[in-house]
Amino acid sequence: MSELIDNRRNLMSDDERQDKLKEVIQELHAGKTVAEVKAKFADVIAGVSPVEISRLEVQLVKDGLPIEEIQNLCDVHAEVFKGSLEEYHHPEEVPGHPVYTMKQENEALRALMKVGLRGDLDAFKADPSDDNRFKLLESVNLFYDIDKHYSRKENLIFPFLEAAGVTAPPKVMWGVDDEIRQKIKDAKKALVEFSGDVKNVEEKLNAAIVQAGEMIFKEESILFPMCLETLSEDEWIKVYEGSDEIGYTLIPPQKEWELKRVNVVKKEQDKGITESGFIRFDTGVLSAKELNLMLNHMPVDFTFVDKDNVVKYFSNGKERIFARTKAIIGRTVENCHPPKSAHIVEKLVEDLKSGKKDSESFWIQMGDRFVVISYYAVRDENGEFMGTLEFSQDIAPLKALEGEKRLMSE
Repeated sequence: MSELIDNRRNLMSDDERQDKLKEVIQELHAGKTVAEVKAKFADVIAGVSPVEISRLEVQLVKDGLPIEEIQNLCDVHAEVFKGSLEEYHHPEEVPGHPVYTMKQENEALRALMKVGLRGDLDAFKADPSDDNRFKLLESVNLFYDIDKHYSRKENLIFPFLEAAGVTAPPKVMWGVDDEIRQKIKDAKKALVEFSGDVKNVEEKLNAAIVQAGEMIFKEESILFPMCLETLSEDEWIKVYEGSDEIGYTLIPPQKEWELKRVNVVKKEQDKGITESGFIRFDTGVLSAKELNLMLNHMPVDFTFVDKDNVVKYFSNGKERIFARTKAIIGRTVENCHPPKSAHIVEKLVEDLKSGKKDSESFWIQMGDRFVVISYYAVRDENGEFMGTLEFSQDIAPLKALEGEKRLMSE
C-alpha cells in the first residue's frame, strides 16, 4: 500500500498537490458531500500527511478564508482525509514524552465516554431519579477534566507551532476545543437545572461526546504527528517541564520521560537566580532575588507585554488565578487567548498604545472567587508607550470585610 501511495504522490509536485488539496476543501465549502469529494480527488487524498494538512490550512487563511469557516467544517475536513491519515506512518512516542502522556489521557477519555458517560446516561434515561441524575452529573464533571488536556495543548505546544510558522491549525483547533468545553458546560447545566426533559440532557451530552471523540482523532492523526516533526527536543523539554503546573486529565503520567542527554539550560536554572549585582530603581535598590521573591509573594497575578505585544514576564505566586507557563514568554499576546476573544484583546491593546485609554477593567465570578482583571498602559517619563500590564486579583475576601480590625491576629 505504501508503494502505491508513494507512486501517486510522485506524479505531481508539492505545489501541485497543495493546489489540488485546496480544491478539495473549496469544494467541501461549496457544499459538496464527503463522498463526492473523496470520489473526485481519490488520488490526491491518498497518502496525505499531517504536515500537508497543516500547510493547507495556513494557505487557506492566507487566501482569505476565515478561521471561523475552517473551524465550522473542521470535522468534515478530518472525515475526508480520515482513511489516508490512518494509513500514514506515525512516529513512535517514548514513554513519558508529552505526546505519549496525551495519548494515554485520550485512552482514558475514550473509556470514560464509552463506559462511564454512556452507561450513566442510559441509567438516567431509564430512570431520571435524583440518584441517577447526580451520578451522571459526577461523570460529566469528570468529563470536564478534559480542560487540562486542552490547556496544556494550547498554552505549551501551540506557541512552538506558531514560532515555526504553523499558525492556522492551532487557531482552528483552539476554537473547536472551546466549543467542546461549552458543550460539556451546556450538558452540566441541563442536568443541574433538570425539569424533566430527558431528551434535552441526552442531546447536549451526546453532542459533547461526539465532538470530543472527533478531536481525539484529529489530535492523534494530525496534530501529534505534525508536532513530532516540528518541535525540537529542547522545545519538548519545555512542554514537559510546564505540564505539571497545568495538570493532567483523568490520569497522571504513567512514566517519567527519561531523556538521553542532560538539559544543560535547566541544570543552570535549577541553581536559582544569581544574586550578583543589584537593580537600581527610582526609589531604592533590590537584588534580582529579592525582587523576584517580592513579586511572587503578592496575592495577585500580573503579566507584562512589551510595546511589540510580546509577553516578557508573569508573576508566579502561590494563589494563581489563571494558568501561566514559561512557554508564553516570547509569544504575542493575541496568540495567548482563544480565537473568539483575540480581537477584543487586540482592540484593547491598541487603545492603550494609542493613548485612547490608560486603563480598562473587567470583573467576573469564578466559583467562590470574584476576579477583577485590569489592564494598564505603561508609559515612560516622556509618555512613550512601553507595554501593557495585566493585573488580576480575587477581591472576594475584600468584599466580605466588615467593620474594622485594629489589632494584630494571635
